[in-house]
Amino acid sequence: MKSILPLLYGMCFVFCISGCKDPEPMNQSAPLITIDIQPFSDASDELVKHVLREVKKRYPKVELRKAIPIPPQAYYKARNRYRADSLVNYLNRRHTPGHITMALTTKDISWTKGTIRDYGIMGLGLCPGDACVASTYRLSKTNTADQLYKIAIHELGHTQGLKHCPEKTCYMRDAEGKNHTNELRDFCRKCRQHLLTKGWAL
Repeated sequence: MKSILPLLYGMCFVFCISGCKDPEPMNQSAPLITIDIQPFSDASDELVKHVLREVKKRYPKVELRKAIPIPPQAYYKARNRYRADSLVNYLNRRHTPGHITMALTTKDISWTKGTIRDYGIMGLGLCPGDACVASTYRLSKTNTADQLYKIAIHELGHTQGLKHCPEKTCYMRDAEGKNHTNELRDFCRKCRQHLLTKGWAL
């Protein structure tokens, strides 16, 4: 079973512990994976449709799944939060071979970071892997949909094997404790080149 490597966009925003391997060229004859947008039942249709529409501009095979309840076993009562690692494990167990699951929620999600038992975050994913999750809980109220998309595309980049990027406007930027979401514009040349080998339409 793949181990979850912490790839987050949270209150202190993104972190990436070493473990993402350098990308390897894709066998050009290999079939494209399918990205499944999986809303939990608390996510609004408006937000889900925005993320779906924007991801479709970047990748040719995207499907919208029917909303499902957020798994109660992921609930962390002490902080009234949901453990992001439990959510990703749940998604990973349910995923269909050849698919990646991108879950969306409005709930407060968290992760253990270093000595901090319960650290609030915006997203978590496997790197590389088959599942990730993004939350609106810590987003700006003025452009929530756009910020959620940027978190989602960042996490999807990690599932494709991308590490954090030093380019300040790249979607794969590590925010290092600050919210730079509004400064992100696109994938940089290097990240874009890697995703092109995975079939992304950039």
